[in-house]
Amino acid sequence: MNAAELRDKTPDQLREELANLKKQSFNLRFQQATGQLENTAAFKKARRNAARVKTVLNQKAAEAAAGE
Repeated sequence: MNAAELRDKTPDQLREELANLKKQSFNLRFQQATGQLENTAAFKKARRNAARVKTVLNQKAAEAAAGE
């Protein structure tokens, strides 16, 4: 997932994507705590993707505020 793909989405779609990433991150943390996590890089990837979504959401909010 890259920022260009995220910028094409609506804020509602971005919020939904963020919720999915948070659920994924929770599940990965749970797997890590129980010793079942095989791909440790997936945890880092989920966190970074969530941060990317938050950044695009904030940019869209700033653009909307500046446009008013």
